[in-house]
Amino acid sequence: MASASVPNSGRAAEYLANERTFLAWIRTSIAVISLGFVLARFSLWLRDISVDVTKVPQRTPGVSLPMGEVLMIFGGVLAALAGWRYHTVNLAIEEDRVKPDRGLIILIAVAVAVLAVVMAGTLLLTTPRS
Repeated sequence: MASASVPNSGRAAEYLANERTFLAWIRTSIAVISLGFVLARFSLWLRDISVDVTKVPQRTPGVSLPMGEVLMIFGGVLAALAGWRYHTVNLAIEEDRVKPDRGLIILIAVAVAVLAVVMAGTLLLTTPRS
């Protein structure tokens, strides 16, 4: 894959675009972590409500807690990838070579798709049928 040269007049714009992209990644990872936290706390809240109503501790933990934990871990991984990608692009700008990185995009898209399928499958398999 060929790399493009960055002229000095456009270097500032490249750095700022890289920072905006990094911040978008960070916002996304914070949203994923927050969603995971809410999902995990919801599971604990449901367990507490169940004990209050039935006076019997719930034996099965449900799927909300593990799904929430997976989302929080995935959000942390996204934040780490964002930092790595930001550093890599900054080095490329400094070395006067910029090229697209489709591998990281494909990796994250596949990870999100697999996570979605696993979560949907888990919900389908654990939801009681009436």
